[in-house]
Amino acid sequence: MADNRTMAQMLQTPIEGYEDAIVVLPINANNFELKQTLFNLVQSNQFTGRQDPHNHLRFFNKVTSTFRHPEVPNTTVKLLLFSFLLEGEARIWLDKEPPRSILTWKNLVSKFINQFFPPSKTTYLRNEITNFLQKSNETFNEAWERFKDLLRQCPHHGFSELHQLDTFYNAWIKSLANVYLSSKASQKSDIQEAESLMSEQTQVLLFLPLLIQTLLIFSR
Repeated sequence: MADNRTMAQMLQTPIEGYEDAIVVLPINANNFELKQTLFNLVQSNQFTGRQDPHNHLRFFNKVTSTFRHPEVPNTTVKLLLFSFLLEGEARIWLDKEPPRSILTWKNLVSKFINQFFPPSKTTYLRNEITNFLQKSNETFNEAWERFKDLLRQCPHHGFSELHQLDTFYNAWIKSLANVYLSSKASQKSDIQEAESLMSEQTQVLLFLPLLIQTLLIFSR
């Protein structure tokens, strides 16, 4: 079909393509209003694309959960506010998404995580969790906190609670064995120190198998 537009019409600046990527359905609710304080809270901790996206989603979920309206789903509030969470590279990413291409909160989270937490990072963190070892200068509590941090960094790791406990338990057993063997080759005082350490952690070591057995019973 021939283009019958004049040259002037063809050179005019297009007016299409300025719609947002996020689609928010019309809200037919009485007295619905998002307060400025809510916008301020969201923008107090904006995501630039360089931080942990999971942490920012947790933050965003907490902030948006403070607003409740009986006629408006929380997911709608999230869709309305999400763009205000972003700045810098992250905002550029959202602006480049095709207009009206994000229809649900689940869809938005999926695209956001895939962009800023690629599969390669998931694979890396899963390997870090699977091959977790306690450092030589770490206490039991420090190692446990570091292990939990790895799990938090990759909430979609796919490991059951039983598998997580088993992984940490095995790492702790290896750590105690290494401490004892290295001390055995050293001075007598070092041996006594290692044996003292093992004695202090006996209750922990006895408790973990019991906890694992309990989880096995309830997971059936």
